[in-house]
This record gives sequence, structure tokens and C-alpha cells, in this order.
Amino acid sequence: MYFSKMFIPTLKEAPSDADIVSAKLMIRAGMIRKLASGLYEYLPLGLKSIRKVEQIIREELNAIGGQEVSMPLIMPKEMWEETGRWSVYGKELFRLKDRKNAEFCLAPTHEEAITDLARREIRSYRQLPVMFHQFTEKFRDEIRPRFGIMRSREFLMSDAYSFHADEADLERYYRDIFAAYERICKRCGFKFRPVEAASGAIGGSYSHEFMVLADTGEEEIAWCSCGYGANSEKAECLKREIAKENPLPKKEIETPNAGTIEEVSKLLNSNAEKFIKTLIYLADGKAIAVLVRGDDEINEIKLQSILCANEIVLADEQTVQKITNAPIGFAGPIGLNNIQIIADLTVPEIPNAITGANKKDFHIKNVNYDRDYKADIIADIRKVRHDDICPRCKKEKLQFSRGIEIGHTFKLGVKYSKSMNAVYLDTNGKENPVVMGCYGIGVSRILAATIEQSHDENGIIWTDNIAPFEVLIVPINFADAKTKEIVKLIYKELTDKGLEVLIDDRDERAGVKFKDADLIGIPYRITIGEKALVNGNVEFKARRDSKEAVKLLKPQEAIAQILKIYAKN
Repeated sequence: MYFSKMFIPTLKEAPSDADIVSAKLMIRAGMIRKLASGLYEYLPLGLKSIRKVEQIIREELNAIGGQEVSMPLIMPKEMWEETGRWSVYGKELFRLKDRKNAEFCLAPTHEEAITDLARREIRSYRQLPVMFHQFTEKFRDEIRPRFGIMRSREFLMSDAYSFHADEADLERYYRDIFAAYERICKRCGFKFRPVEAASGAIGGSYSHEFMVLADTGEEEIAWCSCGYGANSEKAECLKREIAKENPLPKKEIETPNAGTIEEVSKLLNSNAEKFIKTLIYLADGKAIAVLVRGDDEINEIKLQSILCANEIVLADEQTVQKITNAPIGFAGPIGLNNIQIIADLTVPEIPNAITGANKKDFHIKNVNYDRDYKADIIADIRKVRHDDICPRCKKEKLQFSRGIEIGHTFKLGVKYSKSMNAVYLDTNGKENPVVMGCYGIGVSRILAATIEQSHDENGIIWTDNIAPFEVLIVPINFADAKTKEIVKLIYKELTDKGLEVLIDDRDERAGVKFKDADLIGIPYRITIGEKALVNGNVEFKARRDSKEAVKLLKPQEAIAQILKIYAKN
């Protein structure tokens, strides 16, 4: 392919509203253009890379028995009402009506559609297990689309769904899909880490995120050299060991105008570790009291999961006043007899604690568990901290990195099959709900994540397998007969071996060609200049290498080196 014949509208500067590196470089490299907020057009270079990512995913999913399907992008309201997600999904769901006033949504995901297919077509255990996968656009009405194609309102996704006779078979297949996702990440050239994750609006009992490690990542992940990993929403926290003290008589103390732990700590010359922080929440509209140590924060994702609640929100000031008889800042567990109390694992261990008195401008000191208060549930409900110990090996301190989520795997169990009555007959002729797994990879997101992880001040550094072209040939003077002969030789030998090669045949200065080469980021560049050709050489350079790492090779040597690289891939 000739550069002059391909639509590659490179730019010297990115638009001012491009907010992260990947968005800036993809626009400058002529891969995408913005149509409207959160909506992007893919130009030829961008689409070529998208298709390569698709093919990697397709090969790996087909290799573990996946069968490709295609489902409609518009889905009827009734199907989503069966699972309860029409109301739960909230404002991110694009909703529309047809000319007959029937309600639909633009699919952000396809659990309902695939479960409907299963309940209509799967009748017997003999048809199980089975996995279907597809590549489709998804739609989410993001409140603030940002980060280019990383968080857009329309995006390309690979989603897969498996159906099983029981949990044991789902567990077996989950390991297969997990390994397939690891291979996909490796073939895309990522530095990545799979981590345990919260299931969110998809639901299910167990899930993993596949995180591309990048300093610009939007999520924090906690991990340990023992192999444990989790995102911050899911990371487990151990109960802290606290030195024992003899219980002292509890005492009410006046704390005028001191409603925060910081203010009360200063007033009482104490530290936050001695406090029990009590917050009033509404779980699906029902008031609950939640307790954590004063220097900890409540993890609302964990809390929601423990309570199996659809929604968890902090109670408003009026509700707090009604429950505690005090304004916000003075709540405590003593005397809260009419609501459920959930305490973090460490809270009962705090001896002679300080807490609110449920009375304006008063706190209580020397509060002890069992004697003064009890909790209905004691569980891990706090956010992980940078001084926490790994919950698996219980030896090493957790390490933290930033990551970009590009894939998510879920064990759905019977969440959707029960609500939509997707059943099969077992060997005894008995009806059972099919057991489901759900697996998704953001295809367009992979492009952005690659660039966030792999770029320099000059542009993109594509990994070998998802670059739009594998090789860029840069003839300094394409009009020169000898140069043109060498170009055609190299081009033919590489394309005959299945590689995609771009020839920069433009009548431009060498500096312009090199700047565009670095910006576009094609992995390997062969430069054919008149000076090197005097000795029968060409210049060979890998994009990821420094500017000085240029090798003078014979044309056949350059060809051999590239073929050797891609033989390994």
C-alpha cells in the first residue's frame, strides 16, 4: 500500500479537547475523528488495527469452542423488565420508542438477548455446554464522555456467553476463558494483570478484570507477588490486630461544634484509630448504621454486595436526625436498637473507643464491643489502604498500580436464567435453570490502552500484532530508479509472506516522513537512502528502539530479520 493512496490525515497538533495521550495521538495519527461528544469515526488506519484485535480475539474464543453470532443492537423493554434491569441500569441506558410507541433500548450489553435465545433453543443437557460470542457496537449514555475512545457513548466490544448444566462445568469453562483472555492480552503485547473485581450492574457471584498496566490508568489495583490481585473496589482487607486494654467505664463528654473525627481528635488529644465512625445509609430505602474505624473509609461496593442491595446511598440530614436524634457528625452505635448495624472486621477489636453519643455536641469515650453495643453483621466493608497486608499470603504488604480495564469475566450462575425461565431437561427429565458465564473485551478500548502503555514524545509505539501495518518502507527519493527497485524487492518478499507493508512514496522531505513514521508508530521501518545504497545497504530500525539504534543491513538481511520476528509471533 502506498502512503499517497491511503487516507492518513496526520496533524501536527491535537484538538484542545483531546484529554489523554491516546486520544491526542490517535487523532494526530489520522486514526479517528470526533463526530460529537463520545462519538468517533474510525479512519482506515484505526479500522485496520481494530480488525486485527478482533481477529486475535476470534481465534482464541473459537479455539475453546466458541461459536460466533450477531444479535440486534436494539432490544425490547419487556426483556429488560424480566431481569429487573430496565430500572436498575439508570440513565446510562439509551431508551427510545418506535412509531407504535413501543419502548426499546440501545444495548449496552446483551445478557437478556442471549438468555432469550437460550430459553427458546436449548432444551436438553445434550446441548450443553455451549458458548456464543459476537463483535458489536455497544451504547452507554455516559454523563461525561471523556478519554477519547476509552469512555465513549458508542464502542466496539467482544462479548461472549456460556451455558452449562451446573456450577462445576461453569467453573471448568471459566478457567478456559480466563486462559484465553490471558493469551489475548499476551498476543496484543500488553503488560497486564488479571484481578478480582466487583460484578456491578452485570451481577453474578465472581468476576475478574483484565487490567493493562499504565500510569494513566483510571483504576487502582492492589496486588502481591504471591499472585493475588484485585481492584480497589474488591480488594479484601484483613482484621487488624490491636493491642488489648482493660475496659474502662464509658463516659459521655461534651464536644461543642466538633462533628468530624479530626475536630474531636484535636479536642480530646486522641488519634483516629481510637474512633468508631458511624454513618447512616439507606439500603434500598431502608436505614442501616455502618461502622468503621475512624481512619478507614467505607467501601460501598462491598457493603452493597453483603446486603444484596440494588442501591446504597448515604442518608440525608433529616433521616440521620430522625434515626440518631442528633445532626450529622454525632452518630454512634450505642442505643441504635431499631436499625440494622453492620460493622467492619476491625471495629469490635477497638478497645475503649470514642464514638458519637447520638446527641448534639456530645461523644462517648471508652466504648467497648459486647458490653456497650453489638452489630448484626461483622464483615470486611472498608476500602483497602496502602499499608494493608496481602489477604492471601498474609505476609507481604500489598503493592498498588494504575490500570486500564480492557476485559471482564463473570460467573453469572442462574441470575438471568431464573428470571427469564431459561431451563433445560437433565438426564432424569427434570427441569433445571441453565448456569451462565459472561465475558467481555473492549475491542476499541484495547487500541487506546495500547497507546497509553506504549508511546513516547514522538508518537505511538504499536505492538507487533495489532499495528495497522507491520513494516514501513521510507524511500528518501522514490523517483530514483535504484531506490524504487529495492523498495519493490522488499515489499514483494514481505507481502508474499503475509505481512502488511506501507510505502511512504510521498514527495516530502525526509524529516517530514520520519516524523509521521514515529507518530503513526508502525513497529519496523526500513529506510532506503542514496548514501546507504552506495554500499548496498538499507537502514533498519524498530520503533520501540532509541533514535540511535539504526542498523545498516543488506536488503535481504533486513527482510530476514523481520520475517524472523513475525515467525515468533
